[in-house]
Amino acid sequence: MRSLRTDAERAEAVALVEDRLGWLTRHGLPKPAGADIPELFWSKELRTVGLFEDGLLLACMILGLEAGSGREGSAETGSRLLLHHVYTLPEHPDDIVRLITLWSSDYAARLDRPGVRAETYAPREPNTGPTRRFLDRLQEMGWTVTGTAALFGEHVIRLELRAEARPPLLLLIRCEVPLPLPASSDSKGRTS
Repeated sequence: MRSLRTDAERAEAVALVEDRLGWLTRHGLPKPAGADIPELFWSKELRTVGLFEDGLLLACMILGLEAGSGREGSAETGSRLLLHHVYTLPEHPDDIVRLITLWSSDYAARLDRPGVRAETYAPREPNTGPTRRFLDRLQEMGWTVTGTAALFGEHVIRLELRAEARPPLLLLIRCEVPLPLPASSDSKGRTS
């Protein structure tokens, strides 16, 4: 897992996002309609990261941090690592999502955050079909569904994951994402 630093890495992330959005459309699954999501991955202002294996980008996302709800600079209750716009290589989502789950839980623990928050797009009735199966798999991985919301006219399901230090994970996933400065916060993005 590493930050997307070069134009080539950002271009690869844009291509992956476009590929995933096309896959979602072809399969009739919910996806963001309003924003130009691929364009976000060109930004040098956002904390874009990617999961690579043997040089191939398997997933990309934007990281954010909620502001602490207690003392300045503290990571008290409610202050979580945020995963925005998570996209995986089509046809490989389960294993990749499991790796992202393990990594984000460990990364949140290293940031001294209590957990991770994410959102996923969903149809108005998420308790059926592919969305229900996807949510069941996420819950098996440790994610908790905390509610639903309408953001910018789109329906999302909110998810949380408990932070858990996993030192042996470094043998499986090398993390080159630097720990952010305490003042960093961003709560405007969403996850797919």
